[in-house]
Amino acid sequence: MTRVTVYSDPVPQAHTDARIAGLDLLASAVVLVDDGRVVRYINPAAENLFEVSARQSVGRPLTALLGEPPGLDAALDNALANNWSYTGQNLVLARAGHDTLHVDCTATPVDVFGARLLMEFRPIDAQLKVAREERLIEQQQANRELIRNLAHEIKNPLGGIRGSAQLLARELNDAQLKEYTEVIIAEADRLQDLMQRLLNAHRAMQPGPVNIHDVLERVLRLVRAEFPGVVVRRDYDTSLPELTGDREQLIQVVLNIARNAAQAMQGEGEVVLRTRALRQVTLAKKRHKLALELRVIDSGPGIPEAIRDRIFYPLVSGRDSGSGLGLSIAQSFVEQHQGMIDVESEPGRTCFTIVLPIRNEE
Repeated sequence: MTRVTVYSDPVPQAHTDARIAGLDLLASAVVLVDDGRVVRYINPAAENLFEVSARQSVGRPLTALLGEPPGLDAALDNALANNWSYTGQNLVLARAGHDTLHVDCTATPVDVFGARLLMEFRPIDAQLKVAREERLIEQQQANRELIRNLAHEIKNPLGGIRGSAQLLARELNDAQLKEYTEVIIAEADRLQDLMQRLLNAHRAMQPGPVNIHDVLERVLRLVRAEFPGVVVRRDYDTSLPELTGDREQLIQVVLNIARNAAQAMQGEGEVVLRTRALRQVTLAKKRHKLALELRVIDSGPGIPEAIRDRIFYPLVSGRDSGSGLGLSIAQSFVEQHQGMIDVESEPGRTCFTIVLPIRNEE
């Protein structure tokens, strides 16, 4: 927490300027406000964090900078009334025209530069993202192990049911009864196929050098052939080097996402395939100097809010006719590449983001 000396007597302007200049050098975001919650000073780190200039902020209400986080006003009143510091964790700052910020905030009573509170902000979005990724990885590993065991247990009896139905069909002369055995055989085949797809998600990688744009071009051709009414646009960073991965798995990952998007748009809409380079990225608790960011963006209706947090779970689908395996398999393949997949969705725009490490072949 930033420490500020509190003077009981009026402070010469030279001292005030020196203290304010010291705040300018801090890497943490600092804001000074007066009794009326009006901003009196904002340091360069806070300008960067809140994406505003000091000229736009000074003299304006604190709510213009932070929005109205629940409970913050009462906590600041309490800090001033009792002359003690306040620390708030994981405050959600939702501001019009800006991205939502998650921060920790420390407010300290002061008497300097016409201000009564010094507020220090530390962004924690990166920490929350890492913690969320770790929880998702652990949860998905447990889910996949459960599904794989169930698939093995279900697959064997299905073979016996199908074989018995075939033998029974040979003994029956009644066409109507044979129709029932055909239903049994067809449903057994469907479930066998479902179980095989679940098990195939765990097959070992066959790594090699992969040009991600060759992968995307293959997906683009397949989607255009299957959904002629869908416009697929390229937005490539052609300077990206090759990565080490399983080409077939990566094709399946992008194809599953793009096909889901085309089906959600009912064959009419736009899909954008976008690649960019990221530097100094942490994936699966490992630091990588260079990584690939691949985004698949569609103009569809968005993922239903009821399943948004479970969209990568096996057998969870937003469509009545969906199997709920496409995204689960995609996530499994991405994790085998030591990468990360995430999604942001709202009506009119859904964006799947895949980040994969680019390893130096040397």
